[in-house]
Amino acid sequence: MITLLVAVLSFVGFIVAYHTYGRWLARRIFGLDADALVPSQQLRDDVDFIPTKKEVIFGHHFTSIAGTGPIVGPAIAVFWGWLPALLWVVLGSIFFGAVHDFGALVVSLRNRGQTIGEVAGRLISPRARMMFLLILALALTVVLAIFGLVIATIFKLYPESVLSVWIEIPIAVAVGFWVYRKGGGLLVPSLVALGLLYLGIYVGVYYLPISLPVGNPVVVWTLVLMTYCFIASVLPVWTLLQPRDFINSHQLMVALALLVGGLLVASLSGKADLVASAPMVAEQPPAGAPPIMPFLFITIACGAISGFHCLVSSGTSSKQVATETDAQYVGYGAMLLEGALAVIVILACCAGVGMGVSNGAAEGEMLTGLDAWHTKYDPNGSWATFGLGQKVGAFVDGGANFVSSLGIARELAVGIIAVLVASFAATTLDTATRLQRYVLQELTATLKITPLTNKYAATGLAVALGAAMAMVPGPKGVGTGGLILWPLFGATNQLLAGLAFMVIVFYLWRRNLPVWFAAGPMAVMLLMPAWALSWQLFNTNSGWLAAEQKNYLLGAIGLGNLALQAWMMVEGLLLWRRARGVLEEGLPPLPEPAPALQAATDP
Repeated sequence: MITLLVAVLSFVGFIVAYHTYGRWLARRIFGLDADALVPSQQLRDDVDFIPTKKEVIFGHHFTSIAGTGPIVGPAIAVFWGWLPALLWVVLGSIFFGAVHDFGALVVSLRNRGQTIGEVAGRLISPRARMMFLLILALALTVVLAIFGLVIATIFKLYPESVLSVWIEIPIAVAVGFWVYRKGGGLLVPSLVALGLLYLGIYVGVYYLPISLPVGNPVVVWTLVLMTYCFIASVLPVWTLLQPRDFINSHQLMVALALLVGGLLVASLSGKADLVASAPMVAEQPPAGAPPIMPFLFITIACGAISGFHCLVSSGTSSKQVATETDAQYVGYGAMLLEGALAVIVILACCAGVGMGVSNGAAEGEMLTGLDAWHTKYDPNGSWATFGLGQKVGAFVDGGANFVSSLGIARELAVGIIAVLVASFAATTLDTATRLQRYVLQELTATLKITPLTNKYAATGLAVALGAAMAMVPGPKGVGTGGLILWPLFGATNQLLAGLAFMVIVFYLWRRNLPVWFAAGPMAVMLLMPAWALSWQLFNTNSGWLAAEQKNYLLGAIGLGNLALQAWMMVEGLLLWRRARGVLEEGLPPLPEPAPALQAATDP
């Protein structure tokens, strides 16, 4: 019963937090105003800026921030025990992640939809802006390379997921045209699309699993995905981004309902036993694993707090929010739902896996409890064996066990969970491409590289950088080059969250508003990444610059990240005392629209 109790208490905590702490932030701190002019109205172009119903933008925002982050992070972190992971997910989502996402969204809404890096230039200093943009460009390049690898790996491991992931794209385009060009409703078509998606899962599982007959399918899938990203990221958001993400949000609701329903049945029947399946606090982590402090706060990013989220909040979502008062629902609410997903992942990777996994040594024999869990998290194994397939596989197997408790065939349950993971990763992949385009346009405009400020050129550069990094031969061969810099991403991503908090704090400080609720998380999210990077650089066993086999590439980039963080903090400290109550320089006036354009956009 403790499995069910953990889930219920976590979900109730998220609901209470939304209606208390989230409402306090919306009303007392940010003072959201339903009549305020927002970027989607002020700069409407029906490509990037377009007023959108909050239910639709919620779907886009949630699926973009989620991706595989709240799956892979918790699926790794439970090797330290399920209790530390659970506490960080619940408390981190409420007091760190949701505040971070919400704050970044509001700040961007009040700065014409500029990214958080662009806003930093006026709130802190032009140098801070440049440093922020450089960190963003590096982080997003790694995201593109890794998420392409994640989806390609899922396609390779679960060929039954391929069909439904790809058929969702033309269906979403058809829904987008129906809604925005024909004036049709959205809910019914999206539900029909969801039905077709699940029909595709059934067909993919039983009739048409798609495997590429090539030497390295991961490379081929990665290149196909990068081509798709370029096309998807230059299309107007209503064409593909919004309808697909709205469909995926329904898919998540159905999958969560299946997972929670299965968890309920399995708990009441005694099949799911969290305590008997995995250690509450691990006594013996795998050899070579990093210490729980500070790496718990780095490993679980999405699901608690992730710097990538500030890019979604200020990059795409702020350009689509139709009214300021929707910001709590989108920014604070979506992060709490991601926390709920991360809780389910923790329970699936522990109690779900403990329900039974196949013993490869004896065909037909099932291992249960700790024996099953140790097939995924061997305490006598090595940290180096924690591969991507194993991390995703723990959730797919455990989640499928929950779903199959409802009487659904296990192979179909595996297909449902695999498609969920792949669809989320695909959403994040092309959203990250669009975000990288914004960052590169801002960066090249600052550096006066005019040709690269063009939408198509900047998108092409974003895709080329991600593909080039992915195609570099990595630790697992060609196509895994993103894994070379992946050890840097965790700390860099969380550093980005700390810097975003710094921008939010300065926004409030300049307006004589309370900052304590954001200053504490800011300090934690600046300390933990710096601590983690220092350990990765200088620990005597495997440190990039201290071990016998030195890694100068990671060492140089790691030192550069630490230097950028220190510089940014110095900029903030120098400005702190004289910024209190002093508003930043205002945005330049917008050019007057041409008469024909004005007539076309008037209501």
